[in-house]
Amino acid sequence: MSDWLADYGMFLAQVSTFAIIGLVFIALLARSKGSVERSKLRVEELNGRYRSRQRRLSLARMGKKQRKAALKGFRKQDKHESQAKDTEGTATTVWVIDFHGDIKASATSRFSQEISALLGVVEQGDEVVIRLESPGGLVHAYGLAAAELDRLREAGITTTICIDKVAASGGYLMACCGDKLRAAPFAVIGSIGVVAQLPNVHRLLKKHDIDVELLTAGRYKRTLTVLGENTDEGREKFLEDLENTHELFKRYVNQRRPQLDIEAVSTGEIWYGSEAADNGLVDEVGTSEAYLLERMKQARVILLSLEKRRGLSERLGKAVSLGIERGVQRLLEVADASRWQRR
Repeated sequence: MSDWLADYGMFLAQVSTFAIIGLVFIALLARSKGSVERSKLRVEELNGRYRSRQRRLSLARMGKKQRKAALKGFRKQDKHESQAKDTEGTATTVWVIDFHGDIKASATSRFSQEISALLGVVEQGDEVVIRLESPGGLVHAYGLAAAELDRLREAGITTTICIDKVAASGGYLMACCGDKLRAAPFAVIGSIGVVAQLPNVHRLLKKHDIDVELLTAGRYKRTLTVLGENTDEGREKFLEDLENTHELFKRYVNQRRPQLDIEAVSTGEIWYGSEAADNGLVDEVGTSEAYLLERMKQARVILLSLEKRRGLSERLGKAVSLGIERGVQRLLEVADASRWQRR
C-alpha cells in the first residue's frame, strides 16, 4: 500500500510540473508581440490517391502469387507513365478548390488567395473545379465571393461549379459565375430572393413609459428600427431597398446565365438538382466525386487549399491539453489497478 501511495504521489508531482511549465509558456507567448497570421499551401494530386486505393483493394482479393505479379505490373506501369511524362510533357490539369460558406461567407479571404495563386500557373486547356456548398447569407459578403469567382471568368479559364448539397441565395449568386454548373440529384438550388427581418419593441417600451430618442441626419438614414416607432414611409423605403437588391441579384444571374427565364426562377423558391436542371439553373446532374473520377481519365486532378499555420502557442497549448488528458487517463488506470491489487 505504501509503495502504491509513493508511486501515486510521484505521478501527481510529474503531472503538476508539466502542467505548470506549459501554462507558464502559454502565458509568456500570450504576452509577447503577436505575429502575422501565416498560411501554408496544401497540394495533392488526387489521381495518385485514388489509384493507390484501387490497387490496395485489388491486391486484397488476390492470392500470394498473384500479388507478387500484380506488384511487378504496377511498378512497370508507374515507370512507363513517368517516362511518358518526361517525353510528352505534363497533361491537362484540373485544379480543385473547396468553398464552404457560412452566413458571413467567412471563407472568402482564403478563397481569394487560392484563386490568386491559381491565376499565376493555370495554362491553356486547364480547368478549375469549385466544390461549392453554401446556403447564402449577407449580400455584401457573397457579392465579394462572387466577384472573386468572376476573376476566373475574366481570365478566360474554364470553370466548373459542383454542388453536392446546397447553393442557395448567395451560394447560387456564386455558382452562376461558373461556365458549367453540376448539381447532385437532391442538392438544394436557387432561392433567388432577398429577405430581411427585425423585431420591434416600441409598444412594449411605450407601455412601461420608456422613451427612445433616435436622431439622424438624412431622411433615410434609418428606415426601420428595433426600439423606435416605425412609420409607413420607413417601411416603404425599406421594401424599396429590398426590391432594388433583388433586381441587382436577378440582373447578375441573368448576365451569366442568359438562357434562364429569370422572372420565373427569381421568386425565392428552391429546386432540387434534377428539377434545377429542367429549368436551366444547372447544366447537368451528378456528384462532384463522379465528375472528378471521370476527369482523371484524361487529366491530372490536383486539390489545393490554404490552411492556417498554427502558431507555437496554439501547438503548445494543444500538447499541454493532450498531456493533461493522458495524465488523467493514466491516473484512472492506476486507481483502477489498485482496486484489484488490494483484493
